[in-house]
Amino acid sequence: MIQKNTLLLKTIFQLFKKEVHMNKNSCWQYVKKQIALKEDLKMFPYSSLELNNISFDDVIFEYIDSSDKSNCIRVKKFIERYEWLEKMPSRPTHRFIAKYKDIVIGVIVMATPYTFSNIIGRNNKHLEKLIARGATISWAPKNTGSWLIMKSIQWMVQHTEFRVFSGYSDIEANELGTIYQACNFIYLGQNSGGRFEFIDPKTNKKMSDRVFRRVGSYKKYARDLGISWDKSWSEKWKMNWDQVPNEIITALKLKSKEHEQSCIKISVPKKHKYILIKGRDNRETKFLKSLFKKNNPKLIQSNGNLGLRYPKMRGV
Repeated sequence: MIQKNTLLLKTIFQLFKKEVHMNKNSCWQYVKKQIALKEDLKMFPYSSLELNNISFDDVIFEYIDSSDKSNCIRVKKFIERYEWLEKMPSRPTHRFIAKYKDIVIGVIVMATPYTFSNIIGRNNKHLEKLIARGATISWAPKNTGSWLIMKSIQWMVQHTEFRVFSGYSDIEANELGTIYQACNFIYLGQNSGGRFEFIDPKTNKKMSDRVFRRVGSYKKYARDLGISWDKSWSEKWKMNWDQVPNEIITALKLKSKEHEQSCIKISVPKKHKYILIKGRDNRETKFLKSLFKKNNPKLIQSNGNLGLRYPKMRGV
């Protein structure tokens, strides 16, 4: 049944491709935007002339603090409507929006990376931040996505310690990383992400193997086992196993394994990975890039450019 549902989803997207004249150079997120276009235009409260003449001088960029609950909800709903994964990432830390008047036309969500790349040295891995989600409204001006990414990175560099910004392009979604290429990111190759995903038969939702080892999952397993959770056992996103009694560790990990084995395991292709290195000024940027060269001699092209050559063909 689950495999049929997955097949049905892909079949639906194939039909959408034909409906919006999608070609091999388009990704699924583009399809979602085209599907939403008709309804979005109905809700646009201004004239078509105004719509066609929006420039970035008219667009407002904003950082959304996590304490701003109403705008955090706006970000979440926007991602659910326009981003192809239709959900917020785990461990989000920074949210940014682009607005035309009071209409949100684009969103970027940054998060703590699942794994740190050590791309500018093991001692500097704390400088990396993941561009976990990004989307724009169907009628947004051309290049809104790349404009918003660069504005968000510039804000991060000026207000935080982060200097390396990573992003993935999902082969299954027919993504290539066009927006990262347009922003001159460094391409690290197609060797990122897990080899498998899982479908939970109770929810029909796809998820990575990291789900089984999240703090939230362990708390759920504890509830299922009738175990009262002690606050010292975890921090926000991290388990403090040295604080957990041995018999409870065994029970929780066994429950996690049982959950994983109850799910359908499917193979997935590796993802493209891109990074952008940016310092607060040119001097810092140059120094950080020298660390990249030192730590990644195989990722330097013969002409001196950083990273591998950009891929040009979509799909597996």
